[in-house]
Amino acid sequence: MEKNKNVKNDQIEASKKVLSEDVTVYQDVLDGKVVISKDNDDDSDEHSFPPKDELKDAKNVEEHLENIKNKCKFKQEYVDSKILLSVNHLKQYFFFGKGPNRYKLKAVHDVSFQIHEGECFGLVGESGCGKTTTGRSIIRLYDITSGSIYYKGYRIGAGSRWNEKEIKYTKIRLNKKLKELKNALNKQEITQEQYEKECHEAKEYAENVIKIQNAKIKQIKYDQSHVDRNLMSEIQMIFQDPIDSLDPRMTVESIISEGLQIQGQRNKAENHKKVVAALEKVGLIEDYANRYPHEFSGGQRQRIGIARALVMNPKFLICDEPISALDVSIRAQIINLLNDLKEEMGLSMLFIAHDLSVVKYFCDKIAVMYFGEIVELATSDELFKHPLHPYTKSLLSAIPKPNPLTEKNRVRIVYNPAESHDYSVEKPKFVEILPGHFILANSPEVEKYKEEIKQLDLENEHKENE
Repeated sequence: MEKNKNVKNDQIEASKKVLSEDVTVYQDVLDGKVVISKDNDDDSDEHSFPPKDELKDAKNVEEHLENIKNKCKFKQEYVDSKILLSVNHLKQYFFFGKGPNRYKLKAVHDVSFQIHEGECFGLVGESGCGKTTTGRSIIRLYDITSGSIYYKGYRIGAGSRWNEKEIKYTKIRLNKKLKELKNALNKQEITQEQYEKECHEAKEYAENVIKIQNAKIKQIKYDQSHVDRNLMSEIQMIFQDPIDSLDPRMTVESIISEGLQIQGQRNKAENHKKVVAALEKVGLIEDYANRYPHEFSGGQRQRIGIARALVMNPKFLICDEPISALDVSIRAQIINLLNDLKEEMGLSMLFIAHDLSVVKYFCDKIAVMYFGEIVELATSDELFKHPLHPYTKSLLSAIPKPNPLTEKNRVRIVYNPAESHDYSVEKPKFVEILPGHFILANSPEVEKYKEEIKQLDLENEHKENE
């Protein structure tokens, strides 16, 4: 507890120095929603020895380099498994300051998930947990810090921070090894011949690792600058705020057709037909095309935002809390609209929300996100049948019920990581506790969750018998 308190105090001091003018971020630090730390060597635990690419000889290096070529990286296994989108170890950091006063904010840290064709994947969590940042990173509105994103087997986004750090720590380990050998030679623990041999092997090994990582960094930069624009146009996003996401100085037709023009479609008559068709799909009429955003209600503006995404004929749609700013009655209309469009156009979706009850109705799989990490991932039915992580239970307890009698007795669960977990001895890992059900936990927690599953199954069986 004392250690956690000291870490939090350091974060608060860091935020005071760098973010004194940003009240929102500073408050998030106080609430424990984001982590701000100095951009120093705190990533060393991710670069343990031996490194990921363990090399034995020069021949192995050449084989490895041969597999890293200057063409966009492609994985056939994703296509064979009908995995439309694969997010692998995504990290998105934001940096503040310069030199020794450079700080980083870990908005998303080591997030991985896969979305199959025709699937709706829900990403749930409280405000500030990194949901929107994940969606914006996928669509390349941000250059990701580390990790990789594959769409239809092609790598459309990647970050090189991990590779750069691997080079850094390889050099640090080499210098440490050379010092140890020098000390051993001075103490006559090894001979001159052994010293020269081991120094040569250590230097050769480090050079090989650095060669591999430099080649990977080069490949990442190539992929970043050679992504197929037609492929990226298949991914569209519905933004969270239906007011700020629409330019008030542009007509509805200009807003919706802007993407077509960027893609080189300049025929005004053809673009007008596509705009009208998109408006009709979302339940609006052609006359609205010449109006401005301020002339519409919140629900209508959200429909315009959906039409802007649909006019590009997407295959994958990122819905960033598309109903959070709307009235309850309008929410139902938008959800039903998205459901109809999903069936009609065969869309796959990433649905970002903070309401588990909505996500249960709409999504096939649900990932629960907290503090920039996914803490639990399962199918919709499985997650509600076996809610295991304390944060998932907290979200479920926040769902209001329409029955006033049971609502009076509803117990609100407050999630406090410091009280719920003890990671001082063993750090948590993302493990599969049931087929298709993943959870962030260490070994003692896994055993505890397995017992909870048995208890929940007994309770469910008892309810069914009644």
